[in-house]
This record gives sequence, structure tokens and C-alpha cells, in this order.
Amino acid sequence: MDYDWSAADLAFRDEVRAFLDEKLTPELRRAGRLATSVYPDHGASMEWQRLLHERGWSAPAWPVEHGGCDWSLTQHYIFGRETTLAGAPTLSPMGIKMVAPAIIAFGTPEQKNYYLPRILTGEIFFCQGYSEPEAGSDLAALTMSAVDDGDDLVCTGSKIWTTHATEANWIFCLVRTSRTGKKQQGITFVLIDMTSPGIEVRPLVMTSGEEVQNQVFFDNVRVPKSNVLGEIDQGWTVAKYLLVHERGGAVAPMLQVMAQALATAASEQTGPDGNPLIDDPAFAARLAEARIRTEVLEILEYRTVSAMAAGRDPGPASSMLKIISTELSQQLTELALIAAGPRGRVYQPHATAPGGPVTEFTPPADGYRSGREWEAVAPLRYFNDRAGSIYAGSNEIQRNILAKAALGL
Repeated sequence: MDYDWSAADLAFRDEVRAFLDEKLTPELRRAGRLATSVYPDHGASMEWQRLLHERGWSAPAWPVEHGGCDWSLTQHYIFGRETTLAGAPTLSPMGIKMVAPAIIAFGTPEQKNYYLPRILTGEIFFCQGYSEPEAGSDLAALTMSAVDDGDDLVCTGSKIWTTHATEANWIFCLVRTSRTGKKQQGITFVLIDMTSPGIEVRPLVMTSGEEVQNQVFFDNVRVPKSNVLGEIDQGWTVAKYLLVHERGGAVAPMLQVMAQALATAASEQTGPDGNPLIDDPAFAARLAEARIRTEVLEILEYRTVSAMAAGRDPGPASSMLKIISTELSQQLTELALIAAGPRGRVYQPHATAPGGPVTEFTPPADGYRSGREWEAVAPLRYFNDRAGSIYAGSNEIQRNILAKAALGL
């Protein structure tokens, strides 16, 4: 395995850095810095997508003929790493990184021509309709029905934990079109216009107070069969393909930035004994362990990139990386909450850049913030990050995958 960047890779890194220096405004950096979860302020995220699209970099992993970049796997990794280190707000993954690859792989020419350009520009903004109240990690247990009626499927049921459903104008859903055979059979993947009659969105208030997730209700919603992605009753194949794109990526740089920022804050924060918190042996040991694990994670990501670049199957690496990265992020956000001390108990979302509305909070008229920026962000990130080991397939499910694929259990 070769983990060294080539001269061409280093030149590409410098090109990316120059672009970031020019286009990443202070407002966008603030949105990235004060984000309270993996989902930044929606407006900032869409503005950053617009700037990336102008450069032709909003969907670099797509095939070139659909607007992607002719980059090596190493260049993709460098791009993700540099944008993270620069503090850029993330892009919503549901369109560009999730449903778009599925459309490219399974869509008709008409579907590709309609959806892909509009996803790039942001004209179409997707949310994901997978989980249901009785179907989460056991996704194949879903029951939302889709009844055949001529040229349409008539959909009835609900989806839950649907991120940014209030902002989205389209949703990709798994629906039940048949109840015979195994539960993975009879599932169909459909694209639904959120303005269709019969759709109701109810925001869910998270522990952070933000309304990012939602429950979406479908009451006899008519969906043209031309919106089916792949074949009717064969949606499980599309869903499994999409899940590969939901996990993985260059996560280590983000965690390294978090760890470095925490180390800086702890050196300035007074601990229980009156000395800098970073000098507290227990805290310092936990932070050192986390920073070492971020370096290990980066090596594992490099190893995965190296294997894929050589045309080798990385195996269940995405499950391993998902477990390590989400649990490490939880460890770091817990340490940040500890470091914030009493100010970490103050609820002040107005001093952050939340990923959704905080409707049950009235900010102070003068905008007063208690403490520093990171102290205001710390509790909200802590609360939101507890979901990291659940979404995209719970870590318990990922361990089962590893046990079967790697250990043969």
C-alpha cells in the first residue's frame, strides 16, 4: 500500500486550497464552524453547492458525462479532506450522494435527463423516505403500501426520521407493492413529488430543540409508474446499492479538526483545580486516546482508498469505518461538553448555526451569548451526535455484518 501523495496529487491539493481560499466566504465558514450536527444551515449548504457547481465540483463522484469529475480515488479523498479542513459547510447527501448514484445505475434515460441536472443546480432537493415507525434497522419490515392502479401507484402510509422534509421538494421512498415471498421481496423504489396531493409533513423536535427530522404521511398519494426506479418489486436491490453510498467517505479529517479545536479550547479553559483543563490527567488521557484513534481512522480510510484504487474489493470496510467514526465522534462531543463546563448547560441555539428551525425558543433581544462560540455549540452537538450510532444502519447491525463477512460467524 502506498499512502504518499504523488506530485500530481499535491498539485491538485494546492488547486483545491486556492479555490477554497477564494470562494469559501467568512459566512460559509461560520456556518460550518457553528453547525450543530452533520446537517448545517440549509441556506449556507445550498449556497456552497451553488459555488461548487459553478466550478463543476458539486458532484465529483458522478460519471463525467453526467457532470462529475475525472478524478482518481486519491483526488476524491484529497478534495473531501481539504474542504473539511477549511471548514466548509457540508452538502446534503440525499440528492447528490445517495439517490443520484442510484438514478445513474438504475434509471431510464428520461429519468437521468430530468433529475440529474436539477439535482446539481439544487432545483430538485431530495429527502429520504426509508424508516417507518415499525421499520428502522429492520428496514425490510416496512409496510407503506403502493397499490397498482393503471399508470399510477397509490401510496398510503408514513415515513419517519425524514431529514429536511420541510425543505425538500422530492422524496425517494421504499414502498410495499407485494406481500408474497420474503419480506425483502415486493419492495419498490419510487420518486415522489412532495407537492403531490395527500402528503403531510409534521416536524419532529429533537433533543437539541431543532426541527431537522420529520414524519411524512401519505394518504392515497398517486405516483406515476414512470417514477419507479428500477423494476417494480425489485426495490431492495436499489436500496442496497444506495446504502453503500450512504456510509463511508473521508470522515477522519473532520474528527481531527474537532479534536484539535477541543485541545485548543481545553488549553484555555480552567479545570476543577484552577489549572488549564488540558493539564487534568483524566481529561488529557481521554483526549489523547481520541486523537490517536482519529489517526488510526485516517490510516484505515487511506487503506480503503488504496484498495479501491487498485481495483480490489475493500470488503466490509464501510461497516467498520461507520462504527469507528460515529463512536469516535460521540466521544469527542462528550469531551467538548465536559470542557464547556457550566456554560455547556446553557441552552442558546441562537448563537449557533442549527440545521433546522428552533421554534420553541425565543432568543434574547440583544443577541447575548454566554461564553464563547464553541461553548454554545457543544451541548447541541452532543445531543445530536447521539443519533450517529443509530442512523445509516445501527452500529449493532454493522457489527453483525462484520461478524458474518470478516469472522464467518
